[in-house]
Amino acid sequence: MTQEHFWEHKALSEMTPEEWESLCDGCGRCCLHKLEDEDTGEIYYTAIACQLLDTHSCQCADYPNRKVKVPGCLKLGLEDVPQFHWLPNTCAYRLLADNQPLPAWHPLVSGSTNSVHEAGISVQDVAMPEQQVPEDEWEDYIIPLLPAD
Repeated sequence: MTQEHFWEHKALSEMTPEEWESLCDGCGRCCLHKLEDEDTGEIYYTAIACQLLDTHSCQCADYPNRKVKVPGCLKLGLEDVPQFHWLPNTCAYRLLADNQPLPAWHPLVSGSTNSVHEAGISVQDVAMPEQQVPEDEWEDYIIPLLPAD
């Protein structure tokens, strides 16, 4: 008998706060600074990570207080679903909003928090702390879309 998982039968709007939070795969991609082309609206990822991102674990160093320490930090919510296009196409929030399945490397599927790193999806060994690069040089750190994008 196949085990049914909450994300396979619940809409995003039906999830508990714990289920919603568990969708994050820990890739750290959303914590990379992005630049938007003012003419085209195209989003470019940089290798520059938020000051709170632990670039090895790809976890926020102070998740509960991130909005206070980094006022521009985004907290994804249901009201943001129409804007999920800026999220990487590997992101569970975006995938589920588009009625797509979670990939085999997602920790909820694999059962391992390391699977996102092993699959090369995370920003581990790609990202650098924003403190190391002056903001006026961030354009020099635009990176090609990471695997699976």
